[in-house]
Amino acid sequence: MAMTDLIPWRKSDDPLAVRQRESDPFMRLRRNIDQMFDNMLGDWSGPMNGLDRAFMPTVDVHESAKEIRVTAELPGLEEKDIEVSLLNGALWIKGEKQEEQEEDKGDVYCCERRYGSFQRMVELPTEVDADKIKASFKKGVLKVTLPKTKQASRRVISVES
Repeated sequence: MAMTDLIPWRKSDDPLAVRQRESDPFMRLRRNIDQMFDNMLGDWSGPMNGLDRAFMPTVDVHESAKEIRVTAELPGLEEKDIEVSLLNGALWIKGEKQEEQEEDKGDVYCCERRYGSFQRMVELPTEVDADKIKASFKKGVLKVTLPKTKQASRRVISVES
């Protein structure tokens, strides 16, 4: 066998060889499922991405020895639109956003509305004292302070060598 027989391209005018796909049925199934999801979900960088994100608040969680602080950005919402609850060791933040923009300039009338609800769940890494939870909401930022129970704050693990 000559070395030129191993080269995958040819210098002649013959049509190029077509690369065969794998005959593995599982790879074909995976490709079909991937294509189905791509078709269903579309391009995530499109305009819908920004709309979906507008209703899903960003959340920061900070833990210290005595408490857990959760901060959520909820621009455009008011206190009455937000519900905060503690259920099964998780903090739930729920809300509904209703936004309307109306513009009337002579012959041009434009009215845009956006409605949507959201909910975020933050699993708490330790037990908290439900009676001492504090929440505040100012300028679109929700701050929730969850003090740890005495048993949770005393838990110290020693490392043996």
